[in-house]
Amino acid sequence: MVIGIISAMSEELELLLNDMEIEEKTHKANMTFHKGKVWGKDVVAVVSGIGKVNAAVCTQILISEYKVNSVINVGVAGGIGKDIYPGDVVVAENLVQHDMDTTVFGDAHGQIPRLDTFDFTCDKELVRLAKLACDEIKEINTFSGRIVSGDQFIASVDKIKWLESEFGAAACEMEGASIAHVCYLNSIPFVIIRSISDNANNGAHMDYEKFIPIGVKNSTTILKAMIEKID
Repeated sequence: MVIGIISAMSEELELLLNDMEIEEKTHKANMTFHKGKVWGKDVVAVVSGIGKVNAAVCTQILISEYKVNSVINVGVAGGIGKDIYPGDVVVAENLVQHDMDTTVFGDAHGQIPRLDTFDFTCDKELVRLAKLACDEIKEINTFSGRIVSGDQFIASVDKIKWLESEFGAAACEMEGASIAHVCYLNSIPFVIIRSISDNANNGAHMDYEKFIPIGVKNSTTILKAMIEKID
């Protein structure tokens, strides 16, 4: 059993790499893949870079070259649900690419043309373990639901409200749905876990430099508790 762990930014993976016994580092596609053990499990951990293409390339390399059995993505996201605040964590149940738009052909917003699914559903067992880990960490508020992804940094309140009404999204970011898409095509179990940095829908905001250590600590704490439960 080898677990692939992806973060978009180096800050998001820093605490995990500090705990990791790195056996091998390999550079591919301008990314560094760290192979070794962390918290008792065999993992390959990597910073993909920001955006859907980077995340998709990274995921396919993990699957094709490192033969990972599952993929976990951790990082930062913007909140959409009105009860979600900075420092909270959202575990994705499913994901949609909100910037996919072929509505001119009669498709729904987010539908990838000629694909047999609208959203990408996270592995039920990985979601269960993530939620179980969240339940054990009382100081972190956690939610689950749909996360939407797109190659856009969303700052508009109107756009946030549209993502909520159109997709019923709990959070938005720039990588998760493309990781989910690649895992779906390869029949690889996956889950996406995101710490919330802000929420334009309820006016909650935290200075990014202050938030990052909090968000990274929260997501890493949950990731550690979750990985320790994986058989």
